Formats: sequence, C-alpha cells, structure tokens
Amino acid sequence: MKRPTTKRTLSAASIGNFGELYDFAVFGFSVPFIAAHFFPRSDPNAAILNTFAIYAVAFFARPVGGLMFGYLLDRVGRVKVLAITIWLMAGGTAMIGMLPTYESIGIAAPALLVACRFVQGLAVGGETTGSTSFVLESAPEKRRGFWVGIVYFFGNIPNAFVAFMLIGLQLLTGKAAYIDWAWRVPFLMGGLIGIVGYWVRRNLEDPEEYKQAAKKDPSATPLRVLTRSGLKSILCVSMIMSLQSVASYYLLGFTYTFLVKQAGLESKMALLSNAIAIAAYAVTIPIGGALSDRFGRKTVLTGGALWIALIAWLSIRLASNGTLLDAILGQALIAIGIGFYGSATFVASAEFFPTSFRATGHAIAYQATVAILGGTSPLVCAWLVRALQSPLAPGWYVTAVAAATVILVRFIPETKDVDLRTSIGDITPDSPSQFCPQPAASRSTGDAR
Repeated sequence: MKRPTTKRTLSAASIGNFGELYDFAVFGFSVPFIAAHFFPRSDPNAAILNTFAIYAVAFFARPVGGLMFGYLLDRVGRVKVLAITIWLMAGGTAMIGMLPTYESIGIAAPALLVACRFVQGLAVGGETTGSTSFVLESAPEKRRGFWVGIVYFFGNIPNAFVAFMLIGLQLLTGKAAYIDWAWRVPFLMGGLIGIVGYWVRRNLEDPEEYKQAAKKDPSATPLRVLTRSGLKSILCVSMIMSLQSVASYYLLGFTYTFLVKQAGLESKMALLSNAIAIAAYAVTIPIGGALSDRFGRKTVLTGGALWIALIAWLSIRLASNGTLLDAILGQALIAIGIGFYGSATFVASAEFFPTSFRATGHAIAYQATVAILGGTSPLVCAWLVRALQSPLAPGWYVTAVAAATVILVRFIPETKDVDLRTSIGDITPDSPSQFCPQPAASRSTGDAR
C-alpha cells in the first residue's frame, strides 16, 4: 500500500508545531524575570531554583497529557486531537501573561503559575506525540527521518525565534520597562499564535496509513501497548530518550540563565548566544534525519552520543568564560551534537510502535522520560553548580549520560526499514533483515496493526 503524501500536509503540521512549541519556549527564556515577579526578592538564588521547579511542573504534566491524548489519538484520530492541544497550549500561555505578581496577591501568584504550567504540559504531552505520529505516517517510505526532522526543526526553531524577539523587545522598551511589564508580551502573543496554528491545521486529514490500519482491524485497542512487545518498545524509547532529554533541556532551559547568573554575560548577549546555538540545533535535526534514512538510526544515534560525550565539558568551559564569542562557540558545539542525536531519536521513538497503538506507546515512553530527565535537567544543573561550587559541574552530568547512552544504543533494534504496522518488540538488535517492509498483500497479517 502506497501512502499518499503532500508537502501541504508536512507544512501544515510543521507550522502548527511551531505555534505549539513557541508557547513552551517563552517560559524557559523568561525564568529570571518570572523569578523576580512571582517569588520574594530577598533571596534571588532561591527564587531562580523555585522558578526552575515550576518550569519542571509542565514536564511532569506531559505524561498525563501524553497518556490521555495518546489514547485519543489512536482511537479517534490524529487531526481532531491536534486541534485540541494547540488551543490548550495557547490558553495556558496567554494566562501567564495576565497573572498578578507575588507583590499583589502573595503565595497565590506562584500557585496560579503552577496551574498554567500544568495546562501547558498537558498540551505538549499530546502535541509532540500527535505531530510525530501524524508526520511519520504521512511520510514517503524512505524519507521518514527527514520528514520527522522537518517537524522537529519547526518544533525547536521557536526557541531561537523567541530569543531574538526578546532581544528586540528589550531594545525597544528598555531594560527597566521590560523587567516591569514588557516580559508579559511574548506570553500574550502565544494566544494569537495558537489561533494561527489552529487555522493552518483546520483542513488536515488523518494519514492514509492510520485510516487503513483502523479499517483492517477496527477492534484493535491502544491497550495492546501493555503486551510484552509493547513494553519492550517502551523500554527502547526510554533508553534513547534519556540523553536527548538531559542534553536538549540543558541547552534550552539552563544555559541562558547560566550565562547571565554564572558567567556574568549581559542578558541580551546571552539571548543572542543561546538563539544562535538553538538555531544550529534545529537546522541539524533534518540533516541528521536524512542521514539516518540513508545510514540507519543506530549509526546516527551512536555518532551523536559520542559527540556529546566528548564535547559537553568543553562546551560549558568555554561558555563560563563570560565572552559572547566563547558562549556562542561553546553552545553551538554541543547543539550540533544534540541535533544529530535527536534527529534519529525522534523518528525511531515512533517507529518502535505499530500504528494501532503508536501514539499511546510513544506518549507513555517519550513523555515520561522527558518529564523525569528533561524537566529536571535545568534544576539538576543549577543544583550541581550550587552544591559543588563549580560552574562546570553540569558538563560532567551531561557527559556521564552521553557515555552511558553510547553503550545502551547497542542494545536497541534498527528501525530504518520497519513496517509501520508491525511491532518491533520481539525483534533483536542484531536481526535487521526482519525489518524489511512487508509486501502490501501480507501486511494484514502483521504482529499488531
């Protein structure tokens, strides 16, 4: 069965994903300003740690949203659920821009902030799983890595876009006005971007792969994820997502605050440096995806993990020098490695599951790993700096996780040519021949559809 694919489908999914992840990015870059408004100013370090803790709340909501929306994605379709998630994210983000501060309502201010972050987490839990499944099932057979890479390019480029936007706002309003009130503007804009994202997605249809799988086996249930093969696939995703979660949120959620608070770099220069690094990360993802289509997911995963292991300490050492050039160089070096590693991670994590319970399985494994290791990555890094009295401590943390991942990748199966309706749970890492796509006539006898 040849699945029809169109550039319109890819473009619509990617642009919608941009709007969704823009909202999530704004909070990460606003940590210093949120800390000043939502916690007592008597202890700035404690305020930063508390804000990072609230940053992590959304990540712990992601598995809840992933499980809830993942089940719905498999039962009622990809497109209907993606319309819901983008509205949730837009509403949660716009509300943050309207919240009263600690000086106005005391402890209720951070409590309301936690509620908004929880809503954001629910939405992203469904969005990342939904958009990945949607595009994977729409992509040409031999270009799945590249297509998923394009979506994650648009999912990560908002981080660079937000950084440049904040630089412009700070220059336009002045530092004092930005700290006082203008920091709210990017959050309010998130609501408008949500409307645009919904408008772009409104005419999408579910992928033919999804519709045909549901037609062949209408009684299939997403709860099949709890079978032996489904649980094995969940374990595989957790093994490869651990490094991606730690390293990417070290870059996206920690380094900007590190440059300002530890390296002493001026706020706008830190934003510029982080934006350039994140742009390098985003651009690398579709390139790595195309390479994984040609050479295999495991080859790219191994190369990316080695790169991160070798460069993580040097990266933070350069960034700690407190100069713009060193900050750009240090962050860009590790960003490229994270991009290559992530390109194969994003597509393989969805390929591990068959179409009938892809979203449910992906949501459980992907979102839980990101919540536990990604959501806490900035907090752990900040704690290590404080506990060990060394600004370089986070570099060793990322290095250790990367080194362990080089070994773990050896034990996962190759998914480059896997039939999307066949579970890989019972296939060993050393039997790539079993991954050849089945002929169209025999696909109805797959392990799980």
